[in-house]
Amino acid sequence: MTQRPTENDIGDVGAANQRLWDAWSDGFQAMWNADTAEGDLPPAPFPLPDAGAPEWSANWCPELDGADFVELGCGGGQAAVGAAREGVETAVGLDFSTEQLRHATHLRDLYGVDAEFVAGDVTDAPFADDAFDIVYSGWVYFMVEDVEAAFREARRVLRDGGLFVFDVPHPFYELFDPETNELERSYHSSGPRRNNVDHDLEEDMIVFDRTVGELHNALVETGFTVERLLEQPDMDDPEEYEDNPVDSFQPELVSMVPRSLQFWARVA
Repeated sequence: MTQRPTENDIGDVGAANQRLWDAWSDGFQAMWNADTAEGDLPPAPFPLPDAGAPEWSANWCPELDGADFVELGCGGGQAAVGAAREGVETAVGLDFSTEQLRHATHLRDLYGVDAEFVAGDVTDAPFADDAFDIVYSGWVYFMVEDVEAAFREARRVLRDGGLFVFDVPHPFYELFDPETNELERSYHSSGPRRNNVDHDLEEDMIVFDRTVGELHNALVETGFTVERLLEQPDMDDPEEYEDNPVDSFQPELVSMVPRSLQFWARVA
């Protein structure tokens, strides 16, 4: 049996995570599309709320008409395709995994929308300064070693007044073993650590645990004003949650600790 490398043998984090996503892409996208009925299109939801929703103030949400939107770490392109469907002027997705980009272009073609997908890294994006009005990133920055460099790139490509929205696994949720619901690590442990996302793969995901304060302060240091934090989901009854193919999503735990943390920030 081949022994997995230890935490001290990680090496190049970006390269390791790129290998993981190239290997896991088909399996991950299959999970994402698992509930798609035969003949239906795979889901491509826009990641920001509808400004007309009663629980949202319209001034929280950006004006989409004429907006230039980029998804950093786009994976299968769901948010970029969703943005194109919502009528943004420009929809772009960036990812370092060629396999994920293959899924993204396939999804774009299925929907027949105008979206561009580009190979690149979130810490060194191949875009001009002040190119976008909205930057979105979903569950990416916990895999990035230099998160301040990534935030600086988001700031660089945003126009004055631009909106930056990103999600990460909630730091509190990550402290618990999802199988036992027992606390298994310190809130102050930063990583890197290995996360075996699929037992059939040799590759592990390399992740970094950051506190809420560290993420907030990194945004401030890189030129953003934090407008709000959203902790999701927020239902305290395990029965309210639907089945989820991801092993780490456990209704009993999610009912006690939010799974996701979302930041909304503006260019200061």
